[in-house]
Amino acid sequence: MAMNNVYAATEPERAQIDGLAGPAVLEFGAPWCGFCLAAQPLLTDAFAAHPQVQHIKVEDGRGRPLGRSYRVKLWPTLIFLDNGKEVARLVRPEDARAIREALAQIDHAR
Repeated sequence: MAMNNVYAATEPERAQIDGLAGPAVLEFGAPWCGFCLAAQPLLTDAFAAHPQVQHIKVEDGRGRPLGRSYRVKLWPTLIFLDNGKEVARLVRPEDARAIREALAQIDHAR
């Protein structure tokens, strides 16, 4: 596992996410979103020290059920999960430090 650089056009079912084992990050956004593009270097920096954290990058949009189930309104939205349960959330992060701190909350393998 490592940082994922491609948005999945087909989103997983919410039940799949709820059943995840271990640490994971759901990233909601779109490949054309300026805020999402600006966040990518921050994510790369933060994920470098957490390669064991699963990164699920989901292309979001109107009517997409997974994003609506998490009440995503702005992109990128990062949902930090521990065994499928939300532990932290960042919306439009502006620095890698905030991402690293949230990753530390879910990454028990270190």
